[in-house]
Amino acid sequence: MADVSESGAAYAELFCFSNFTFLTGASHPHELSEQALALGYQALAITDACSVAGIPRAWAAVKDQPIKLITGSWFSLENAPPGAAIPCFILLAKTRKGYGQLCQLITTARRRADKGQYRLFAADVETQNLGDCLCLWLPPSPNEADADQALACGQWLHRLFDPGFWIAASRCLESGEKQQLDRVRWLADHLRCPITAVGEVHMHSRERQPLQDVLTALRSHTTLENAGHCLFQNGERYLRPLPVLDRLFPDAWLKETLTIANQCTFEPGSLRYEYPPDLVPDGETPAAYLKRLTREGEQRRYPQGTPLKVQGLIRKELALISEMAYEHYFLTIQDIVAFARSQDILCQGRGSAANSAVCYCLGITEVNPARVELLFERFISKDRNEPPDIDVDFEHQRREEVIQYIYRRYGRERAALAATVIRYRPKSAIRDVGKALGFDPALVEQLLDGIDWRDKATDWRQQILDKHLTRNPKTADQFFILVNTLLGFPRHLSQHVGGFVISAGPLADLVPVENAAMADRTVIQWDKEDLESLGLMKVDVLALGMLSAIRRALELVSEQKGETFTIQDVPQEDRATYQMLQQGDSIGVFQVESRAQINMLPRLKPSTYYDLVVEVAIVRPGPIQGDMVHPYLRRKHGLEPVDYPNDAIRAVLERTLGVPIFQEQVIKLAMVAAGFSAGEADKLRRAMAAWKSHGDLTPFREKLMTGMLERGHDEDFAERLYQQICGFGGYGFPESHAASFALLVYVSAWIKCHYPAAFYCALLNSQPMGFYSPAQLVQDARRHGVVVLPPDVNHSQPNHTLEGPELNLRLGLRQIQGLSGEGAKRLCQNRPADGYRSTDEVRRLAGLNQRDMELLAGANAMPDFTANRHQAYWQLLDHEQPSALFAADAAPAYAANICHQLPEPTEGQNILADYASQGLTLQRHPLALLREQGHLRFCYTSEQLKDIRPGVPVQVAGLVTGRQRPGTASGVTFVTLEDETGNVNVVVWLATARKQRKPLLTARLLHVKGVLERQGDIVHVMAGKLVDLSHLINSLPVHARNFH
Repeated sequence: MADVSESGAAYAELFCFSNFTFLTGASHPHELSEQALALGYQALAITDACSVAGIPRAWAAVKDQPIKLITGSWFSLENAPPGAAIPCFILLAKTRKGYGQLCQLITTARRRADKGQYRLFAADVETQNLGDCLCLWLPPSPNEADADQALACGQWLHRLFDPGFWIAASRCLESGEKQQLDRVRWLADHLRCPITAVGEVHMHSRERQPLQDVLTALRSHTTLENAGHCLFQNGERYLRPLPVLDRLFPDAWLKETLTIANQCTFEPGSLRYEYPPDLVPDGETPAAYLKRLTREGEQRRYPQGTPLKVQGLIRKELALISEMAYEHYFLTIQDIVAFARSQDILCQGRGSAANSAVCYCLGITEVNPARVELLFERFISKDRNEPPDIDVDFEHQRREEVIQYIYRRYGRERAALAATVIRYRPKSAIRDVGKALGFDPALVEQLLDGIDWRDKATDWRQQILDKHLTRNPKTADQFFILVNTLLGFPRHLSQHVGGFVISAGPLADLVPVENAAMADRTVIQWDKEDLESLGLMKVDVLALGMLSAIRRALELVSEQKGETFTIQDVPQEDRATYQMLQQGDSIGVFQVESRAQINMLPRLKPSTYYDLVVEVAIVRPGPIQGDMVHPYLRRKHGLEPVDYPNDAIRAVLERTLGVPIFQEQVIKLAMVAAGFSAGEADKLRRAMAAWKSHGDLTPFREKLMTGMLERGHDEDFAERLYQQICGFGGYGFPESHAASFALLVYVSAWIKCHYPAAFYCALLNSQPMGFYSPAQLVQDARRHGVVVLPPDVNHSQPNHTLEGPELNLRLGLRQIQGLSGEGAKRLCQNRPADGYRSTDEVRRLAGLNQRDMELLAGANAMPDFTANRHQAYWQLLDHEQPSALFAADAAPAYAANICHQLPEPTEGQNILADYASQGLTLQRHPLALLREQGHLRFCYTSEQLKDIRPGVPVQVAGLVTGRQRPGTASGVTFVTLEDETGNVNVVVWLATARKQRKPLLTARLLHVKGVLERQGDIVHVMAGKLVDLSHLINSLPVHARNFH
């Protein structure tokens, strides 16, 4: 970047906090850099506290603009040098080397502190090499330290950093400023060092001062009313116009800012990622080693010979990988997957590159490239010059083993997780602003109660006003302005779900590393978007619950068969499996178990693997908003002819019957129909991905329309294609991902169809995962003929198991909520051959504490020697712990004391106790009991609805197990109710939802009056009247899956 100009009123801001100095800075990094550019600043330094988290965002906003972005950080030490004041200073990176030094210092301070904190000592500054950094000292005020202490502090820093040392002077027009400026001049004379002007910026505009006050009050754990001297005296800490700065600062101080800026030549865009070279054997090149592994895998995958199409793909992919020098990336993924497979951890790759021929041969994916047509331009794009996209899913309960392997393989100094920025959302913003303004917490919760955050027509602000809880309109306006401004502000950094950054050298030379909240985890200070903006590589190591369930299910199937049975052994294109899916019988099946997917299955009627690829992708906002679902279904079932404008478009759309379903097809259409190059098409893909948040497809419209018209397409076709692209904006599902997911759809469906007991046992052992609670899965298992047995101290293992030749599903001790894992393990390890005979024997042999014993009693898990729950509790009360001296004699003589006066629990009490202890019941469903008691008069069951003709008014009731409002549904809410015979699908139109918001959003037991509608075999109740009947099940712990 060129040097900054020193002519005229010129200035470089060198002290600026963004909102990545949490609860301090009141502006986003991009707001600061854009405002500095608009004001004509020559340069801007983002100097967050012990952090460079805001740098990528500031740089992305102005990287092509005539303003220099300087990377720096502000520090306050934990201790002071002898006789000196506590130093506060800013370090600016002069060069790439200086940037690495700065990152290393930040890492040192962050790694020794808890998450979100830092601890930096004088010895760190003395011993670390900081020779390529400039230091701006912020001297203490006369109120903070006497002159000798201040001078000693300055001498210490001056010795360490001279000649790259300046004293920083700010003019915020506050009381005591004259004395401070006098001290600054006195210190500069004694130290013989220059003074530079700084703005001490906390916001890009003065209008943010109220928000900055709120942040300060929150940081100080007080209210605005009581914040007092914690708050700044005025609103001068903003990016001020150059004429104002010209009046405030001497010319020499302003010129010094440019002198400093000119010495800072590092820019974030110069960062270059170096792949770890560890994986290549001595004597081999990366290209040769990757080619060898690929050929070895090819022979395993195709023992009868590789199809010509796949041979061509392998050659083409290896050539492009070599040209782009991405061998290390693929070798890194292969190494991680190989480790997982060596530990019998099930994994599956997905993404634009994961389902390539090379990845299939390397064992990264199980999707055979011969079965799916993938767009090569999405594999690797030379135009976008960035690593390919490979996500690898691992069993969710064993992913930590993979993460720790990566740490062992590369060391903590070379591997860390990417960050995720946790931001203020409406609830947290309302609570924090309310807290700062001194609102009563009860009032804040009243404001939040019953808010429908997904109502686009009546936003949350209007819903709060409609409550009429605010008497002062001025206070309400201030409150809403503050909340709206705070929305989207970063609150803290968390760890990415699995994005690893692995480097050739110390990672802290590239980006600072800090501790995560979880033990044995470290994270960098940048998130996924930051890494992408700088072109840095990330390896995604993700968790997928279904892989855990499939692995467990296959182990159970292997036990039944008496031989090892793997995913590769699952028969392809099984007719019975597809028939089950065509009926919408997919609870628990990967990716097709949601309400929308269950409704789509009978309409699409999948009968091949590729139908499942389409099924996964079609129930997405892109195809729905682009009006592609109905045309596809009509064409699939022969109700509408399939036509193509030309052969080029036929080649793109033929496999989806002329309708674009996948993101790759939209990209390819732009190429063949409008003449886009591969690079231009990829830019279109990126714009589509960002369209819903901050992207803009308008620049592509003219090129698309012109290109299609020039190639002979009519205007109607061109406009329709553009609208379909807009429909895909942010929601298009790639065929590469759908192909990977479809494989797991088929495998999980096949297991459910042919080995239901193994399927449900594995699902229950893999909880929490999926859409459905254990209670719902158990009910579905019983509907599929699986006999489910309760937890029992004489039969259960810690996990759920299959018992006997009948393969009954025995619930494990893990289902008893709150029971300690160690207690459950000891209970099984010490169980006598003929079983436990008394509560005393359970306690004595298993060494259980009183709480675990009470939990067993509450679960009625000791039926062999306790008649019921009440008797079990009685025996626990009757127990008197014998002294150690007589314990051996006392134990055999103990006999259960039966209290004959104690009444047996009623059926209702047993059901409530089951739900309280296990979250489910194997007795009658609560709705059956309520129906018998007359509470649900005139209400049909789910089963009875199947025999009612469309258009008939009906009443239904059920436990609310799910609420969904897709962005494509025009405000319609889909509610799932559960009764004793199955699930009831309820559709609530937007107008109904607004009028009856409270029962819709809060009821656990909902009564619905409506009209029955039928679409094929799928029955819906179109809701008219909603009534909350939760009082009938007050103590029943029912949890719904809301808006996931």
